[in-house]
Amino acid sequence: MKILITNDDGIQAVGLRALYAALTQAGHAVTCVAPISEMSAVGHAVTMAMPLRVKEFKNAAFQGLGVSGTPADCVKLALSTLMPEHPDLVISGINAGANCGVDILYSGTVSAATEGALMGLPALAVSNDDYNPMDLDEEAAWVARFIARQPWDKLPRKCVLNLNFPKGSLLDSKGLKVCRHTRTAYRDWYDERIDPRGRPYYWLEGIIPPEELSPDTDRALLNERYITLTPLRFDFNDDPTLKLLADHNA
Repeated sequence: MKILITNDDGIQAVGLRALYAALTQAGHAVTCVAPISEMSAVGHAVTMAMPLRVKEFKNAAFQGLGVSGTPADCVKLALSTLMPEHPDLVISGINAGANCGVDILYSGTVSAATEGALMGLPALAVSNDDYNPMDLDEEAAWVARFIARQPWDKLPRKCVLNLNFPKGSLLDSKGLKVCRHTRTAYRDWYDERIDPRGRPYYWLEGIIPPEELSPDTDRALLNERYITLTPLRFDFNDDPTLKLLADHNA
């Protein structure tokens, strides 16, 4: 397969490099186009007020293009300009930190995959429930095996598969669960701190309350050490409300 890979952790991130190695070892033709620096939680932002610059990153084990923009920028630029022909698959990840529930709205990882889907290509977002992974070779090899057995030609257009690995060794995981994403929102707060000049600043913190999780959704299953797979389709139409307003305004 011809595969475009990207991420939101930056082109030097452990997960991206592991994914590149596993996919090339599996015989795929891999093109990497990823942000030069970390772009976590930028959502589906695109750069419009400044030009994008591209820098090559290359060594004996890796070759890729770093872009001075967002994850969505990377996919747009790759598919429209940098690649001579479209790939068979777009993969975003492996992200440091899970992307469950409402994370799909904030995540640069999911947004990069979504950009590929919006351009008509099969797309996969991959994340790991660990903000500081040291080695994701095991997960990357799992992804290489996973993509070989998926019915990509049978999935609906503009569908994104969202895959999350539990923290720790996959030998301790309970296997794969295909599931819905949780609708439970974060309970957020800001930690107020004081900088060296005596001025306050604020650091966002938050949790998805475990007591509000449905047991058959991604975050709850990930907590139980399942690998979760959630199909996503970004259709924001609210059909019941559409009918309500149409009837009301008839």
